[in-house]
Amino acid sequence: MPQPQTILVTGGAGFIGSAVVRLLIAESGVRVVNLDAMTYAASGTALAGVEGNPRYTFEQADIRDGDRLAEVFARHRPDAVMHLAAESHVDRSIDGPEDFIQTNVVGTFRLLQAARSHWETLEGAARESFRFHHISTDEVFGSLGADGYFTEETAYDPRSPYSASKAASDHLVRAWGETYGLPVVLSNCSNNYGPFHFPEKLIPLMILKGLRGEKLPVYGDGSNVRDWLYVEDHARALWTVLSKGVPGESYNVGGHNEKTNLEVVETICDLLDKHSPRSDGVSRRTQISFVTDRPGHDHRYAIDPGKIGRELGWTPRETFETGIEKTVRWYLDNANWWQPIIQRQDALTRVGTNARKAG
Repeated sequence: MPQPQTILVTGGAGFIGSAVVRLLIAESGVRVVNLDAMTYAASGTALAGVEGNPRYTFEQADIRDGDRLAEVFARHRPDAVMHLAAESHVDRSIDGPEDFIQTNVVGTFRLLQAARSHWETLEGAARESFRFHHISTDEVFGSLGADGYFTEETAYDPRSPYSASKAASDHLVRAWGETYGLPVVLSNCSNNYGPFHFPEKLIPLMILKGLRGEKLPVYGDGSNVRDWLYVEDHARALWTVLSKGVPGESYNVGGHNEKTNLEVVETICDLLDKHSPRSDGVSRRTQISFVTDRPGHDHRYAIDPGKIGRELGWTPRETFETGIEKTVRWYLDNANWWQPIIQRQDALTRVGTNARKAG
């Protein structure tokens, strides 16, 4: 299919979204319109390198605002949409599910309607080549046992308000494809990590608490398993899905890097000891503290990325070992990015501890 000339990226100031925007500006030659509401986890400085580029435009807007979306589509006439805007923190979804329903479900609905209205005005090759790429998570599939992998055929089984809201948005996207013919592609990814990751998530949280000499809270016994994907590898995968994916298909994106949470935290401790040792010479592993598990904590996620490799030719470039080394060094070298974040709010404070009520 012809390559898109203008891509509308929702959530382009977020962690994964900003990596996508940086990649598109650096390597694709397309024009990028970044639509972001600039909520608490957005980072304008993550895009400092693209600001001023003639192929980059920023639109501050909320995907729940249908009228504003219509204006953006009419002004920029995108050839494709990459939908990354979402509330994404499981713990926050436990304490405040309303925001997750409004943004991830209602917002996706409004964006689909705006994209559909725009697509229906297109003709010929422009209509044929238009794509709506919905970016989702492996958490919609629920929890795995000790063996097996999530595939594109795995039944949905969300266990948290966050994953339920993402599952709902996935279903909406597929329905708009089937009912209205909107050319949609979907992707579901494993846990991302890398530069510019907001400090509420496991890896940046452990890095910053480790540097500050604080306890490193590990849920339960630390045996929960996640498959880790370096964010720049994911950005390349998303561009691959958009430009090569088949309408109506979904693609799982994973790094084949399964680690228990405890293994991840111990690796971070060792890298911090290597690159920024404590003044007393004590290992940061002594800071590890086991805390009450998260309600509804899925035991294991693991993605089978075979389809995107076979059909679209994508494979990750980073192993967990190379990616986590880059990530730790980035946080050590970029305190000017994360220090203002942890000073302005309780970014390092645990949320989502509401216990399941009996009866």
